[in-house]
This record gives sequence, structure tokens and C-alpha cells, in this order.
Amino acid sequence: MPQIPQTLHELSVGQLSARSGAAVSALHFYESKGLITSSRTSGNQRRYSRDALRRVAFVRAAQRVGIPLATIRDALAELPEERTPNREDWARLSEAWRKELDERITQLHRLRDHLTDCIGCGCLSLETCVLSNPDDISGEKITGSRLMPERKQPTEHRP
Repeated sequence: MPQIPQTLHELSVGQLSARSGAAVSALHFYESKGLITSSRTSGNQRRYSRDALRRVAFVRAAQRVGIPLATIRDALAELPEERTPNREDWARLSEAWRKELDERITQLHRLRDHLTDCIGCGCLSLETCVLSNPDDISGEKITGSRLMPERKQPTEHRP
């Protein structure tokens, strides 16, 4: 892994990429989403402060466990003075994310358990399939789209 001299306080996008393991395109994407920031040189080249390494590591670790980028951005924005996350920050934030992750694990277990049945029946019914239409309460009463209330059929008018 390339070493960055201690005297170097700003990193080019290539240096940040080499050191963090994130592709240059990923770093540009992270910046566009407000996860990291850069300054510009007089030649309009991006320069990242050294603390961007820790922020990129934080983002990548959170992504690996399935946390959406918007949630990660919100978590980073909560840090005082937009500082680099530390061990205590990670512990606090990861504890807050546990419930969301537990819910996803439950959903994945349910999908896995019903997958064999779905392949076995082959119906993929949009009205009753537990994979295509999970937890559909309205589907117990009616089928199809019901975004608008049904209109009553006009009654025959007699003079």
C-alpha cells in the first residue's frame, strides 16, 4: 500500500484512491453525495485533506454492512464541526443502525424461506405471491390495483 509522507497534508484524488482502495470514480461519487469534500488547486485539480482517508474508510465499512449512502451522509453530518469519525462515533452510530439491520435480516430470512416454495409453484402471482406481493393486507380482500375508490355503477333512471 502506498505510503503518504507525513508532511503531505493534501492528497490528490489518485493518492486518496491508492491509499483508501476506493476507485477514483467512487471518490467522485462520494463527493457528489456530500460524504467527503475537496478543495481545488489553481489548476482546478481536487485536493483532499488527510482526514478524508478515515471518512472514506467509514463510508466503505458502513456500506459493507448495508447502510444506505443517505443514512451514512446524515450520520457524518451529525458529527461536530464535520470532523472525522472516531471509534466512539462508530460504536454509537452502529448501535443505532442495529434495528434497521435486524429488520433487513428478518426480511432476507423470510425471502429465503419462501423462495423454494415460489420456485416450486412457479406462479409468481402478483396478487398472492409472498415474494412479489409481501404483507399485502388489501390483497386479502381484493385483487389488482385499487388506488382510487371504486365508482358505483349508475342506476337506471326512471321517469
